[in-house]
Amino acid sequence: MSRRADDKSIIVALGGNLAAGGQGLRQSLGAALELLPGHGLRPTRCSRFWRSAAWPDPSEPAFLNAVALVETALDPAQAMSALHRIEALFGRERSRPNAARILDLDLIAYGRQVCAGDLVLPHPRAAERLFVMGPLAELAPGWTHPVSGKRAADLARDAAVGRDARPLPEEPGESLEGIKRFGR
Repeated sequence: MSRRADDKSIIVALGGNLAAGGQGLRQSLGAALELLPGHGLRPTRCSRFWRSAAWPDPSEPAFLNAVALVETALDPAQAMSALHRIEALFGRERSRPNAARILDLDLIAYGRQVCAGDLVLPHPRAAERLFVMGPLAELAPGWTHPVSGKRAADLARDAAVGRDARPLPEEPGESLEGIKRFGR
């Protein structure tokens, strides 16, 4: 990557393992990505889709994940609220931790900010998840975690959760076409 993705990068993870409204997972995640600008979050780059077994219960449907770099004038709490609003548009229900879900949008990092409280930044478990760090390393291998100082590529290599996560090949005519419009 030619520009550094450290100091100002706002990183959003997208995922899901239940199709929404008759769409496939790729189309659902692509549709969610296309809604971000209308909520004050402008994607600039997006990873490929990655597939992994559901965690912690691999008997549930497999997950599809991606990571987007976004720009916004929103503060971190406003950005998280915007992500929750988009999840609600897809019918996301928060029944129990790690439940199967239509859409999961997580604010992974907001520049170099470190926050505790209702909103924890960087995301407290992202660094240990290959299905987050793999796509992030694809976009910005030199991005460094604001707390540990470790690079995304190293975090992906050492991730303990979701070790089966793998990138999927791009398929013509799918929602990746929408992703490419964001400057990828």
